[in-house]
Amino acid sequence: MDLQLKDKVAVVTGASKGIGLAIADAFAREGAHVVAGSRSSTPELETLREEYGVTALAVDLSTADGPDALVRRAVDRYGRVDILVNNLGTATSRPGFLDIGDAEWQRIFDVTLFSAVRTSRAALPHLLDADGGCIINISSINARLPFPMVVDYSAAKAGLASLTKSLSEEFAPRGVRVNAIAPGPVRTPFWTAPGGFADVTAAQAGTTAQEAVDVVVPQSMGISTGRVTEAHEVADLALFLASPLAGNITGAEFTIDGGQVKTV
Repeated sequence: MDLQLKDKVAVVTGASKGIGLAIADAFAREGAHVVAGSRSSTPELETLREEYGVTALAVDLSTADGPDALVRRAVDRYGRVDILVNNLGTATSRPGFLDIGDAEWQRIFDVTLFSAVRTSRAALPHLLDADGGCIINISSINARLPFPMVVDYSAAKAGLASLTKSLSEEFAPRGVRVNAIAPGPVRTPFWTAPGGFADVTAAQAGTTAQEAVDVVVPQSMGISTGRVTEAHEVADLALFLASPLAGNITGAEFTIDGGQVKTV
């Protein structure tokens, strides 16, 4: 299926690994011009740069100036921005709410919510000039699903879900669609890296990190399909939402969690 994304200019935040890397890869394979922002590069991102000409910018998107620098790089190189994917986010597992101080709340919000606010603000003037510009925010089921170990992350993602609705309401009449994707657990370094959530779960369950992701997490979290989501599956959904095939979809949130969330 031709998604009509060839030569579109896509800016992707948090693109060095995990979901962001998968999204950058997917857009590049569809023939889009990808500008990928992250604090540091990875061998996988360097491969995309070499094979598909992806522009990789080392930038701290949690700062006030970082998002503008990323968007400016895209405009300087390609003259426009057609697609923005706000993927950047971070979480740290902790015992609960009382263990999180103000500095950590601010850090999580700067990375997870304010980076999307600032990058959207920088990109929107260019998206308004594009023919069918769009923003895709990578939210989380934790925006609505209580999980005390990441209460600050969950609150930031809830803010991102609200931002999605607000931006859609304001800018859809002007030709810019804004949607969100809310994944459940995804097989990414967020889970699988040393010290990540897989290790935490494995320690609690008395098993290995691999077993935790493949068996314990799907069972304990009630994932109906019996497995966690793969990063490329989130990327495939992002491709569709960015394409003209989704031309009348805006202000929507798409859950991709294997049936973990049971409520309507």
